[in-house]
Amino acid sequence: MTSYAPPVSDITFLLGEVFDFDGLMRRLPGHEDVNADLAVSILDEAGKFCVGVLEPLNRSGDEEGCRLENGAVSTPKGFPEAYRAFVEAGWAGLSGDPEYSGQGLPRVVQILVDEMISSVNLSFGLFPGLTRGAVEAISRHANSDLKATYLPKMISGEWTGAMALTEAAAGTDLGLLTTKAEPVGDGSYRIKGTKIFISSGDHDFGGNIIHLILARLPGAPKGVKGISLFLAPKFLIGKDGSLGARNDMSVGSLEHKMGIHAQPTCVMNYDGAIGWLVGEAGRGLNSMFTMMNAERLFVGIQGLGIAEAANQKATGYARERLQGRSSDGTRGPVAIIEHPDVRRMLLTGRSLADASRALAIWTAMQMDIAARHPDEAARREADGFVALLTPVVKAAFTDFGFETAAASQQVLGGHGYIREWGMEQFVRDARITQIYEGTNGVQALDLVSRKLPMEDGALASRFFALIEQDLRTAADLPAAGVISKATAQALGRLETTTRHLLAARAAPAEAGAAAADYLRLFALVAFGWVWVRMAAKAASGHTPLHRRKLATATFFAERVMPQTLWLEAAIINGAASLMDIEAEML
Repeated sequence: MTSYAPPVSDITFLLGEVFDFDGLMRRLPGHEDVNADLAVSILDEAGKFCVGVLEPLNRSGDEEGCRLENGAVSTPKGFPEAYRAFVEAGWAGLSGDPEYSGQGLPRVVQILVDEMISSVNLSFGLFPGLTRGAVEAISRHANSDLKATYLPKMISGEWTGAMALTEAAAGTDLGLLTTKAEPVGDGSYRIKGTKIFISSGDHDFGGNIIHLILARLPGAPKGVKGISLFLAPKFLIGKDGSLGARNDMSVGSLEHKMGIHAQPTCVMNYDGAIGWLVGEAGRGLNSMFTMMNAERLFVGIQGLGIAEAANQKATGYARERLQGRSSDGTRGPVAIIEHPDVRRMLLTGRSLADASRALAIWTAMQMDIAARHPDEAARREADGFVALLTPVVKAAFTDFGFETAAASQQVLGGHGYIREWGMEQFVRDARITQIYEGTNGVQALDLVSRKLPMEDGALASRFFALIEQDLRTAADLPAAGVISKATAQALGRLETTTRHLLAARAAPAEAGAAAADYLRLFALVAFGWVWVRMAAKAASGHTPLHRRKLATATFFAERVMPQTLWLEAAIINGAASLMDIEAEML
């Protein structure tokens, strides 16, 4: 199989032509010296690290997996050395706050590096990804002493982070969790309970592992209002900042999983572990959601990374594999890339991956605006767009990532089912992205039940207005006409279903029945929008990349966007056919 090729040319096109990256950076205090050339040079080096260091460990790490022996977790051969090289090269602190040893680069650069890491080694990417999410929660909610103690070494990558939410009887419904935190009397707490599914809960990289744990204080009310957030390190910190005694936590077992075998997913026992309160008592879920929302966007990028890598390898195989005759029957055997159904699978994956990357960049730019723009109104608007798109990015990117991985496996036929070709690992690894950090069904409910009603629907309307504005701009460009027309029609369907759902807010079953279909419809319209933007810029170019973008935009318009027809119909048809049947009959 061909090696992964970092999509630097596609990124250059997006940053330099489709989005005004340079113009935005000039308007953001602290980013004035960042431009597309600098970003691309960083990404080019990141791609080399991914291909040279991380990709060779992907299959071996999957086959070896992690081990738990005498209470200690060992990651696969090469992982500790790769992590140290990752930290020494400065990749861990790329977007970290310079006040705490970070490099302070834009979120746009960070998510594109995350994509490349996810393409070559999804298991490895979880270590820095989870650490970065924990850093965001600590940065926003912890007191100054905790920040000063933990952030510098977490941002540099010397220490890593983990998120401990789930319990055996408390998954999505965190209000059911039973882990307790008892005050010691000196400002610390002893945490007792067991958590499951804890990614990066323990490893052999050295340094410390900082656990953010949801637990209940004595006398706390039942439900989510009684949950608080605590920080508990694997090793306690001495007064001089050195690592001291091991905290009272242990790994009960490692989960045996379908995929991401090189990632240690732990059952963690907290047997009186010393921890400190992060944020306000009883508002732990609010504090933890800072990390969870960061991780949901990160998981969406994982879906994009898998889609890109799987599509690349399937395309390379299809160019080389000879089988069957040409459509006109005059030649044979021919490369299977000539067969229409193979092209359907490859082009579907390519159109979804390219659009995912474009929407990811736009969303990351909104995050940078929300963090740094000097105008408060601009920050507030951008923050709203990020909130609206977070469930879409998480769920749609991972759904499309899994679908692309499965279709890419299909391109290889029997070879796709054999381990040595690598495609079956993409399918197994991609599957978890639809489940963790809130299942995609939960993301769809969040979009329909929480995000659409924000500001009585005005937030969604502002987003739709952005799309309409670009559609008007592209209307006079013949080369972008097909995708512009398809997107305009699909946007009309999205607006119709949005009004339908807003009108049915008092009927929870309607929202639940429509949610998954609505999120997919929303995502396809957003993808059509960024394809309009890409096609508009590609129309004036003459390179093979520009021609490929125009052709892919047309394919997306004619072969993918028609899904919006049946999605609209399914949503409008309502919940009756789902809910009227008796549960005993299912």
